[in-house]
Amino acid sequence: MKIATFNVNNVNKRLDTMLIWLRRSQPDVACLQELKCTDKNFPVGRITKAGYDAVWRGQRSWNGVAILGRGQEPVLTRTALPGDPTDVQSRYLEAAVGGVLIATLYAPNGNPQPGPKFDYKLAWMKRLLKHAAQLCALDAPIVLAGDFNIVPTDADIYPSKSYANNALVQPEPRALFRKLLKQGWVDAIREIHPDEPIYTFWDYRRDRWERDAGLRLDHLLLNAKAAKRLTDAGATAR
Repeated sequence: MKIATFNVNNVNKRLDTMLIWLRRSQPDVACLQELKCTDKNFPVGRITKAGYDAVWRGQRSWNGVAILGRGQEPVLTRTALPGDPTDVQSRYLEAAVGGVLIATLYAPNGNPQPGPKFDYKLAWMKRLLKHAAQLCALDAPIVLAGDFNIVPTDADIYPSKSYANNALVQPEPRALFRKLLKQGWVDAIREIHPDEPIYTFWDYRRDRWERDAGLRLDHLLLNAKAAKRLTDAGATAR
């Protein structure tokens, strides 16, 4: 099973690009983040025509997550991260696809920090830790896929001081990511490419794409059952 994650940053504005990506990459499961549309405006018609069934949770203007299954319908199991019933941000979704339980997530960015947005980021990650511990122990293959908005180590960002005060690289979220891995989750990219610089995000400014000056913010974490099935992992070729 080929599982991919894609922060689409407005699914309707970038629908044509996303459909080209689906056709070329042919993932069996695609996890999407930052839909930036309401539930009723999710482009399910064109996605279905492309051969994918979908479950999603949208939100006007911001956030939103979806799971697409190629030729198989995702069975929705959860539409929100537990732990805070007052949190209305659409950032988490779970579904079973082909015998694998898959969660797609869009973790808070946390900027500017310090401040309430950074506090929310940390609180959200602590909720994820608690729920992930239960998932990791299940006797089934489980995958956490999405935009974690955390650069795990200095090896996951191009040499730069420009992000020194950014929430993405602060010690607190990095420590929470390490705690996730200590639960037993396997970082698919680092399992296959332990030392290679691999990035999943490039700022559009200052020719960072052209210079391959990127960050690794998007991750696929596998529990022990899923990790036994891992054969390859990587980022879309530049």
